[in-house]
Amino acid sequence: MKLEFTNIVFFEKISSVLDAQQPFVAYRKPNSKVISAIHQNNNDLIKLEDYNSSGFIFAPFNKNETKILFPISKSEQFFTQITNNLEIVDSSLKLEDSCTIEEKEKYILKVNKAVDFIKNGFSEKVVLSRKETIAIGKSTITTVFKRMLNSYKNAFVYLWYHPKVGLWMGATPEQLIAIKNNKLQTMSLAGTQKFSGTLDVIWEKKELEEQQFVTDFIVENIKDKINKLEVTGPITSRAGSLIHLRSDICGELKSKKSLEQLINALHPTPAICGIPKNAATEFIMQNEEYDREFYSGFMGEINCNNASAIYVNLRCMKIENHNATIYIGGGLTKDSQPVKEWEETVAKAAIMKSMW
Repeated sequence: MKLEFTNIVFFEKISSVLDAQQPFVAYRKPNSKVISAIHQNNNDLIKLEDYNSSGFIFAPFNKNETKILFPISKSEQFFTQITNNLEIVDSSLKLEDSCTIEEKEKYILKVNKAVDFIKNGFSEKVVLSRKETIAIGKSTITTVFKRMLNSYKNAFVYLWYHPKVGLWMGATPEQLIAIKNNKLQTMSLAGTQKFSGTLDVIWEKKELEEQQFVTDFIVENIKDKINKLEVTGPITSRAGSLIHLRSDICGELKSKKSLEQLINALHPTPAICGIPKNAATEFIMQNEEYDREFYSGFMGEINCNNASAIYVNLRCMKIENHNATIYIGGGLTKDSQPVKEWEETVAKAAIMKSMW
């Protein structure tokens, strides 16, 4: 049974759970007015055993690593409804650009290496990422969560915590899979520009090509599991201060028990890894020089009210010891320009910095 709280009581509740260092997740689906929470009733680290479970899944980028589940059967659920922007008392903290020239040059060298890798025929696309750690402290975690909810209405916004793992939060524009009444929805999302007041923009060849790679990959990998497969787009889609190219893909599932097969077929998608998947993943593991952990993994409801809604963990950060580690990346093709790719990661990082 889900309990409904007022906005004030809801945020007081998640603040108290966080202060008590107990496992929970609070989240709002895109374009929804409902913020839901799942509070696990013990501190066990529960690993996903199979996809017949019901609860909230939190999975890392590396598909061979442990996927964590907050099971509905071992949790309390509560929610609140929002009709207007949430009230925020304290002001945001202006975080300065923390990147050094050395970090910029190092990333550009990696981009050049990835472009050479592609031009030499080893891959068609590689998604290269980096991380940036900034000192925080002025705003409370729940305040930052409220800012994300206010700023990114069409994103999946979440706050996730487990005392044995840590605290993660973010606002991702990308859905991996949604299943309801045997209907599948997913999307291909790629290409990035700053939003300048209009969605009527010109996309370059590199961005159009990158987005088509993702679409073709998804269609190829799910077509044997879907009837009446339909692709619409691409269209220009806004995600806060950025815009992307998006195609929507839907169809009817041939089997009601295909959630695990679909996730294994799609994750990691070319939007966060590259093409071919194995070659791109190997390049990432050898050249990024850090562990992505849950960045570019996936999360969301599985088998809740006979539906599943799972999202790719982008535009996210890990909070630890009064620091926020922000994860950002971009898709590279043979036409990528290293300086522009660096600037794209800076723009994406600015989204998360603006929440403080």
